[in-house]
Amino acid sequence: MTEKKISPQKPIKLRKRAKHKKPSFVRPESWRYIRIGESWRKPRGLDHKVRRKIKGWPPAVSVGYKGQKIARYLHPSGYREVLVHNITELSCVDPKTEAARIAHTLGKRKRLCLMKEAEIRNIYVLNVKLYAKEPQEEESVDEEKLITEDTAEQAEEDILEENEIDGEKE
Repeated sequence: MTEKKISPQKPIKLRKRAKHKKPSFVRPESWRYIRIGESWRKPRGLDHKVRRKIKGWPPAVSVGYKGQKIARYLHPSGYREVLVHNITELSCVDPKTEAARIAHTLGKRKRLCLMKEAEIRNIYVLNVKLYAKEPQEEESVDEEKLITEDTAEQAEEDILEENEIDGEKE
């Protein structure tokens, strides 16, 4: 059998349309009592109006509100997320349907290696902004600090010279 090819943005559009129909589920009677939070809790009472689906009461959570199968687990970019810890895991990523998310437990050196490898394989990396800086840039920052310290010393010397000149005039 042949599979139908679906554009990567179609599931996102379907999910967005379904999300508009889904009500916001709040804990029943949370609007009535301050001590009850809004996060959903399943009503379990024998006479509870929401559990019995009485007209005029908000809907309860049910399987019918579940998202569509093709749109489930998708990133808003249209790719499926894959958590990557090393190059072997990165090699398993399909660049057409999946996007890599670099694990937060990795150091800068490994992140940069993974970024370069992903660029070679044309793999979309979801958290690329966090790892864009290279370690060489940090060294240049240290040089800038030295330059600013030198200028600060020169400024102090200039102030002292001005004070001496002012003292001679008086």
